[in-house]
Amino acid sequence: MTDYGRPPQFGMFPTPEADRVDEILDLVRMADDEGLDLVGIQDHPYQKRFLDTWSLMAVVLARTNRVRVFPDVACLPLRPPAVMAKAAASLDLISGGRFELALGAGAFWPAIGAMGGPERTPGEAARALSEAVDVIRLMWSGEASARYEGTQYQLSGVHPGPRPAHDIGLWLGVGGPRMLGLLGRVADGWVPSVSYFPPPALPGLHARIDESARAAGRDPAAIQRIYNVFGAITDGPSSGFLNGPVKQWVDELTGLVLESGMDTFVFGAEGDDPHQHQKWAVEVVPAVREAVARQRG
Repeated sequence: MTDYGRPPQFGMFPTPEADRVDEILDLVRMADDEGLDLVGIQDHPYQKRFLDTWSLMAVVLARTNRVRVFPDVACLPLRPPAVMAKAAASLDLISGGRFELALGAGAFWPAIGAMGGPERTPGEAARALSEAVDVIRLMWSGEASARYEGTQYQLSGVHPGPRPAHDIGLWLGVGGPRMLGLLGRVADGWVPSVSYFPPPALPGLHARIDESARAAGRDPAAIQRIYNVFGAITDGPSSGFLNGPVKQWVDELTGLVLESGMDTFVFGAEGDDPHQHQKWAVEVVPAVREAVARQRG
């Protein structure tokens, strides 16, 4: 059993479809009104049906007052990290400290290549992600100038700035041992999805992060664990994990906090069904918060 003792947080995962702008904005306003913590928006610039994620995040921040927003996760091969750091700091300042940054090493390489991006090998992608973390930290440092010599990225006396309004969480959407080790050393959070990393896989992945964190002199509990979860909140009997009535969702999510080490849940509903998101925000989320607090004593 693993419980890092962090307060649970909750968010939503709206699909950035270009023909559903009004529906997306209605959903995020509901998230804001109902007290959700986060809105995570997937970043696939090569997907013709999708809006540009960074443009959409700016509008979401402008249309909300309290919810925090992050790319879930940013497509590093198509977004140079120094420029992305500037954009992140800008959104954070404009929104009064409501932006977080999650990075992915890349996927769907032929699509990335078709858009003019690099088609990296696994080793190159891992190095690029590690270097990007360094570059982004330097761009947020407030130093007079910054230099960096990497195999994928370089800085040659750039003037960093502006600094973000708050210490932006730098999260990684990774799963391999090498990248989990990097995360444990230098990142603020981990962003897996239940479809790729189901609950039985979590203990071994946490162990790798924690081992690396301790070796770097860090407290593993300082690392946020954000889980993208998908399913259906129904009025009938269970039909599997995260497919069933509210009580099942409350029990399973509470177990993921107290036994499986996750502390933040970002919910994606089939078709972005607003009724599912309303049930999530109004019925599931408060009950999980209460159950976790009660069982922690």
